[in-house]
Amino acid sequence: MKAAVWYGKKDIRVEDRDVPKVGEEQVKIKVAWTGICGSDLHEYNAGASLIPENEPDPITGVKAPLTMGHEFSGVVEEVGSKVKNVQKGDRVAVNPLITRGDSDNPLVDMYNGFGFVGLTADGGFADHVVVDEKHAVKLPDGMSLEHAALVEPTAVAVQAIRESGMVFGDSVAVFGAGPIGLLTIIAAKAAGAKEIFAFDLSETRLEKAQEVGATHAVNSGEKDPVEYIHALYPEGVDAAFEVAGVEPTFNQAIDVTKPRGVMTIVALYEKPLQFEPMKLTASGVRLASSLAYEPDVFEYTITLMGTGQLDPSPVITDHIELKNIVSDGFETLLNDKSQSKILVKLSGEK
Repeated sequence: MKAAVWYGKKDIRVEDRDVPKVGEEQVKIKVAWTGICGSDLHEYNAGASLIPENEPDPITGVKAPLTMGHEFSGVVEEVGSKVKNVQKGDRVAVNPLITRGDSDNPLVDMYNGFGFVGLTADGGFADHVVVDEKHAVKLPDGMSLEHAALVEPTAVAVQAIRESGMVFGDSVAVFGAGPIGLLTIIAAKAAGAKEIFAFDLSETRLEKAQEVGATHAVNSGEKDPVEYIHALYPEGVDAAFEVAGVEPTFNQAIDVTKPRGVMTIVALYEKPLQFEPMKLTASGVRLASSLAYEPDVFEYTITLMGTGQLDPSPVITDHIELKNIVSDGFETLLNDKSQSKILVKLSGEK
């Protein structure tokens, strides 16, 4: 089979790999569509962060080179002898989060050590992938496999809303209008935000932010976000989400949040940043952070998408072939800020 394999920084190769064998409690999936995530882009452009480059991952036992791709959907082609809840022919989205399973509390379990199919184990930039049964989540009738490739990043946004404690009628600021920022706007709107402020440096991304639900789309290179928010909300917004991953927006997200409001960190950071802790002590702003999603969040994201209550499809900006994943995928995302979510076609089944 063909697969996009990470070897190192700026070194992803599309090559032939053996089709994986199926264990007793595993399923083999014929991949339909896989999205390129910001974390994939980070591993490509900055080098290994989550990918185990030098030593095997402590949970999966896998090390690079490995097949990337953790936002994907497909059709079950084969099941192991002890698989109970998934059948051949089932259409599924894959929950790629891998945990140790040491705690019954999913949030505790998630932070006791984690990995991802496609980052710490072979993933979905391939014709086929084999995963444990628990990772394959069945799709409702009528939900397309193309849209199902968006379940994973949408679940990230839904979990961020849960972590923030946002409630119906809250005011919200989102810093960064890339794919996860846009999905956070979509999730906040679905959760009842009365006003949503989007800040970015790209006019194209800000236009997309308005398209998906932002009531204010502000170029933070032209207008100061803190002044802009305080002119409308002197005490600040109820909830802010830092999705850009840079120091200025981190500090601005704190500054625009009202006393006892919550600033939720959703971004990944390529380098350390500085902030003044007294900002929190003096203002009462609380910090939360969110990395992935609890199992129930992944499952009800599928439900919400299936009923149309969440529609992340506007974030899709291109479809490409696996053979062109570096040039038309990773490099395009690095250099063309009009791009948001690029889907890689595997089987291409709808």
